[in-house]
Amino acid sequence: MERVLNEDLIYSVLSVVEEIPAGCVATYGQIALLIGKARNARLVGKVLSMADYYGSFPCHRVVNHAGRLAPGWTEQRNLLRNEGIPFKDWDHVDLQKCQWSP
Repeated sequence: MERVLNEDLIYSVLSVVEEIPAGCVATYGQIALLIGKARNARLVGKVLSMADYYGSFPCHRVVNHAGRLAPGWTEQRNLLRNEGIPFKDWDHVDLQKCQWSP
């Protein structure tokens, strides 16, 4: 049975994502912690996969705990590169240099 995401949760996630400044990235887990759902990083990913339905948000600035880009989203790398985000290798940003600290 698939859980239905409530709109308050969706807007909580998207409002945090909207605050991530250009040149910085956040992790799914970091966002989950900021909205009071510390153990729900995957839920954050689910919300971000539907973000286009709610407006325009800088979802490209969210990566996994190791700095890895979202699989299958080829534009993410170019969007981050254009903002000056440093990379450790082809599909990992350097979190030590660019992780957002709200």
